[in-house]
Amino acid sequence: MTQFVLVAGAWLGSWAWDEVVSDLRAAGQGAHALTLSGLAEKRRDEPVGQQTHVQDIVGAVERLDLRDVVLVGHSYSGIPVGQAAERIGDRLARVVFVDSNVPADGESFVSAWPDGRAAVEASIAEHGGFWAPLTAEEYAGQGLTDEQISRIVAGATPHPGETLTEPARLERPLGALPATYIKCLLDWPEPSPDVAELLKNEHWRLVELNTGHWPMFSEPHELARILLNATMNP
Repeated sequence: MTQFVLVAGAWLGSWAWDEVVSDLRAAGQGAHALTLSGLAEKRRDEPVGQQTHVQDIVGAVERLDLRDVVLVGHSYSGIPVGQAAERIGDRLARVVFVDSNVPADGESFVSAWPDGRAAVEASIAEHGGFWAPLTAEEYAGQGLTDEQISRIVAGATPHPGETLTEPARLERPLGALPATYIKCLLDWPEPSPDVAELLKNEHWRLVELNTGHWPMFSEPHELARILLNATMNP
């Protein structure tokens, strides 16, 4: 049995994966959605760094003694998921990046996003060390219904700022890991340059999904199908 470990992006908790988890379990696979420290039901006021998020993922895999693991990281969470993937050793079957950032050794979330860095850092400074969630208007054009947008906005919590500025730590090239990258076309039609370079590796596969940046809400059943297919056709 494949064990999927799913981690949502900034502002979101395990609840974001509810529909995807249901489909994966209905297909006879294990599915474990995680909430990272400082978010949703794990929200707290003290600082939380990126390496804490990496350990959240590694710790869950080890605590549950999971094998044949497919780590799934969406958006921001591709950074801690990519680091966790190399740290769980032979427990890993594959890592799936869902329209996500990917880690680079010594680089942070904001250093890989130069156009938006000033805005993110300003939000962190203004909101006591946290990145403020998006407003409903900022989800426009992403293939979401009004009801889906309302659900995201209602469930979102401020994101710990230090996780966005702390550099990633990789022991080996990310391209050596077996990986699938899911590109959501409404968000931006082409993979970022760093992802495009990684896709040149024989271990990486690209899958395109005609929806916006939050497919666990806009296309949960298709996303679950892609995840299942990634394990059958690595």
